[in-house]
Amino acid sequence: MSILKKSLIFLILNAWVVLYGANGDVKTIAFAQDTMANDFRKAQVNEVRDEVALHPNLKFIYSDAKGRTSLLIAQIEKFIMMRVDLIILGTNNEKAVVPVVEKAYKSGISVIVLDRGIQGEQYTTFINSDNIKIGAMGAEFIAKKLGGKGKVLLLEGLQKADVTKLRTKGFMDVIAKYKGIQVIKRTGNYLRKDAIVQMEKLIESDTHIDAIFSQSDSMLSGVRLVMGRHNIDASTVISIGCDFTSEAKEAIKAGTQTASILFPLGGKKSVEIALKIFANKTVPKHIYNPVKLVTKDNVQSVKAIF
Repeated sequence: MSILKKSLIFLILNAWVVLYGANGDVKTIAFAQDTMANDFRKAQVNEVRDEVALHPNLKFIYSDAKGRTSLLIAQIEKFIMMRVDLIILGTNNEKAVVPVVEKAYKSGISVIVLDRGIQGEQYTTFINSDNIKIGAMGAEFIAKKLGGKGKVLLLEGLQKADVTKLRTKGFMDVIAKYKGIQVIKRTGNYLRKDAIVQMEKLIESDTHIDAIFSQSDSMLSGVRLVMGRHNIDASTVISIGCDFTSEAKEAIKAGTQTASILFPLGGKKSVEIALKIFANKTVPKHIYNPVKLVTKDNVQSVKAIF
């Protein structure tokens, strides 16, 4: 047998062992993630990776779609061809991924839709938090702090993600009750760099803002960077983010961020549910992770998500 053929056989066998284990009993969890450029999305992948590492009968692989829906779909197709046992999906488009998710599910691969929902029902379970509640919590907090009067910046995430639409709905439904509050919307795509661009434009246009509801703490950190550049004291603007990162925790302690809504990553929960699926146990179609308002009053006692 030639060296080339021996090398090819070795590579094939090695790939099989990595995916399925030497005895075929190892289960492979594949995470198809929207982008690793987003702090929250990267932390989700890392939490699943670390949790999987605690179980010798599990293997973990992941893909980074770099924010491109077409690449995300291609990566899921690849996981289907590899015959992984379970796919965790972090999508950036609630509609476009539906056909490939249905293909995976119908082929016998379990699918956990994590955090951002899709407009289909062909999956195993959906794990998320109540995003309408998150938006409503942000609105009530700001309205109370403003005394029902002022101008509020609503910094939105990805426009094609269901979490963005739901958080915006929850926020706007509540804030509409306060006729003295004006809302302006900007899109930051859950990215610090995009939030920086939007905040620079607002300052350049001399737009006064009394409060900010940012749909992620990463975007809010970008806003603070811009404020610092322009010698604006961030503590003079009421600001509430979402996720409760360690960066947000320090900002709340320092008084440069007013509050955050803790939004669990869902990685540990995903692995917990995956183990139940592999054990042929019935799992709910929809699982909610609880959320919590974090302010200076309780910031010391609440653990940041990363």
